[in-house]
Amino acid sequence: MPKKSRERYPQNWSDIALVVKQEVNWRCSKCGLQCIRPGDNTSSLTRSQRMALTLTVHHSNFVPEDNRRDNLCALCTACHLSFHTRRKGNVSPGQLSLF
Repeated sequence: MPKKSRERYPQNWSDIALVVKQEVNWRCSKCGLQCIRPGDNTSSLTRSQRMALTLTVHHSNFVPEDNRRDNLCALCTACHLSFHTRRKGNVSPGQLSLF
């Protein structure tokens, strides 16, 4: 039986992802969108706006076990979703969403 998606990530994934996001100053590496940083006041944003401004970390080769820095890139939710809709990746349909 294949591993569940979450089980494919290392226990320190949050730390790895945080470093990648900090290195790009919380900007999407594809479109340049300035995303929400920890501590930003988001009270005036809707849930959809917060989701759209969330920075994620993408595995370029779609293999979540491969956490070499050159395989990781920071993407806003929309850009991350576009990578996964063009190619079946390590997430199931509907796992990434703007809403």
